[in-house]
Amino acid sequence: MSETRTWSAEVAVPRESRPRLWWEVAIVLGLSLGQSAIYSVITIVDRATQSTPLSQQKAEVNPSQSSREVFDFLYQVLGNLFPLFAVALVIYLLWQPQRSGFRRIGLDLTRPARDLGGGALLFLVIGIPGILFYALGRILGLTVTVEASTLNAHWWTVPVLILAALRAALQEEVIVVGYLFTRLRQLGWGTWMIILGAAVLRGSYHLYQGFGPFVGNAIMGVVFGWCYTRWGRVMPLVVAHTIIDIVSFVGYPLAVALWPAIFA
Repeated sequence: MSETRTWSAEVAVPRESRPRLWWEVAIVLGLSLGQSAIYSVITIVDRATQSTPLSQQKAEVNPSQSSREVFDFLYQVLGNLFPLFAVALVIYLLWQPQRSGFRRIGLDLTRPARDLGGGALLFLVIGIPGILFYALGRILGLTVTVEASTLNAHWWTVPVLILAALRAALQEEVIVVGYLFTRLRQLGWGTWMIILGAAVLRGSYHLYQGFGPFVGNAIMGVVFGWCYTRWGRVMPLVVAHTIIDIVSFVGYPLAVALWPAIFA
């Protein structure tokens, strides 16, 4: 049990070593989701101060990048692959002589059945209420219309959307949970301070979608963070997040057809 519960093995480093870790965290976030959070905050201020209400605005998650199919395909693939270098970076930074970065945060295949089961459970707990929360935000006028995919129908559309879902899951769960939880623990933060801080960060880079998605993703961050402190593994979180995004991205056209009033 102690081999898998890596979270409990993390301890605070001496105070003289902490400034270097703070700089490392700042650089990592500045190159990845921290940058997204800043842009997202600016975007929601821009949206909220326009004459058009939030409920009448739109946000595209997977927009087309070119009117020419071959270039759209290349832009989509590259746009989903390059962010994974930040994921590789934090795994490298977490690497220890006797323990890989993958094993340290539980991003491996040592417990496939439990990880799949835990991921499926989290999808049911978070994914389905999340859809209802989005609908409520639309009704209250606190959320823009989120177009999960505006890609044209090509042979590669569904594979690219699945790649986008996997990229988002790895990017968010590895950086915001696996990496950030480890470093903040080493910096002397308490468990709930870490969970809440990471949850606010998760919500903040979704602010461009409106205030509803901010709250919904922050709640998701609290649940995912608590699960990580219990399980010591990000793999179930990656599984759950991937399923949630595949359902959102690939199922978006179907949802528009079934509930046009919500997505109008």
